[in-house]
Amino acid sequence: MSWSLHPERALPSGELRPISREIYHAIADLPLVSMHGHVDVRAFAEDAAFPDPAQLLVVPDHYLVRMLVSQGVPLPALGIPPMDGAGPAGAPLETDPRAIWRRFCSHWALFRGTPTRYWLEHELIEIFGVTEEPSAESADRIFDEIAAALERPDFRPRALFQRFNLEILATTDGATDDLAAHRSLARQGWGERIVPTFRPDPLLHVNRPDWAGQLAALSQITGVDAHSYEGYLSALRQRRRDFRDAGARATDHGHLLADTTELSAEEATRIFAAALSGKVTAQEAQAFSGHMLFEMARMSCEDGLVMQLHPGSLRDHDRAVARRYGHDKGFDIPIHTEYTRALRPVLEAFGHHRGFRFIVFTLDETAYSRELAPLAGAYPAMRLGAPWWFLDSPEGMRRFRESATETAGFYNTTGFVDDTRAYASIPARHDLARRIDAGFLARLVAEHRMGLDEAIETAIDLSYHLPKAAYPALPH
Repeated sequence: MSWSLHPERALPSGELRPISREIYHAIADLPLVSMHGHVDVRAFAEDAAFPDPAQLLVVPDHYLVRMLVSQGVPLPALGIPPMDGAGPAGAPLETDPRAIWRRFCSHWALFRGTPTRYWLEHELIEIFGVTEEPSAESADRIFDEIAAALERPDFRPRALFQRFNLEILATTDGATDDLAAHRSLARQGWGERIVPTFRPDPLLHVNRPDWAGQLAALSQITGVDAHSYEGYLSALRQRRRDFRDAGARATDHGHLLADTTELSAEEATRIFAAALSGKVTAQEAQAFSGHMLFEMARMSCEDGLVMQLHPGSLRDHDRAVARRYGHDKGFDIPIHTEYTRALRPVLEAFGHHRGFRFIVFTLDETAYSRELAPLAGAYPAMRLGAPWWFLDSPEGMRRFRESATETAGFYNTTGFVDDTRAYASIPARHDLARRIDAGFLARLVAEHRMGLDEAIETAIDLSYHLPKAAYPALPH
């Protein structure tokens, strides 16, 4: 039998199905607004063909990789090399993309019931036209089919951008990035459609091993000596101006904790000097990173860049794997995160500022109804970001709407903006979010808590208008 997708997948069953179907059909073809992405901008600047199915769909997908690792498949067998170039005993580095693809297909059953399965089915069927389900037996045929498609001009990154109906996509770029790829895109007429996002994390965590190198790079790219606290702040302001001039609309901050406590200028200067001398403590570094979130909020009030914060991820839980395979390869695991007290300093200072927009994400879904939705339902500057990472799933999206809407409503959220470096999965993620929202709104209609016309209007806002409003374009 030919493999296909059910047209009403992820919509609720029973009496809600026809209502949700009508709502979904009103939003299914709206343009995609992807404002929190991690696709490498160089892919668009170069517009080269993707290398092979494994490098496009398997190797960069950390959800897919970690599931295979959890079942005993070593990272080298998935084409991920150790940093020293030597594989562990019994696990030589696999360099054949076809072999990597076979390994993935032979483990297809592992993804039953997961959002990864949803993305992959959508990609394989809707984008590449695959008509048989992955398996050890079908792996080579599917590989050849996708590889042949990737050689065609209509599967280049920019052609897919048009096909996906992407209106705008934001990349995430390091604070010391030269933005050359974005400038190249702007010269080719893509500057309003693919925009950078300012990500200064390595510069705000002063106990990172690469902090000194990042500081030197910041000094070099800005022409401002960042080796004093005042110079450091000036250089960060300069970089933010550079990003804004290149079309950026937002900053992005991934911290372990949500603390935003401001330090005195004297204390911040002292800790900065301790970091320069290599004598900063973990406690001092944490206090400084919280203080710098406060400073980033202050700068956003000045330059208008939307501030995004997503704390609560313990990076590289397996430190041995991280040391061997590199940063972010050691599995990021959620932790309980406190927001009410942690965000109080920045919200008391800037929560009513007309020039400040603050979007908060979380991995700790217990915080939505208890802390985040009430905060977003009170402070004009704050919005709730879409469910992120482990909540980026059908059930997680439903729980988000159920727990957040009561106190934040729909209009104190950003709508859906996705969060992926797996480029081909972007349409699937937005499609799923629209189906889940259609189902949630259908229940409100069936319970006579909302009219159908209101539900359709709300669905359109969640899919399109709210993401655009949450990340407004700034004058150059």
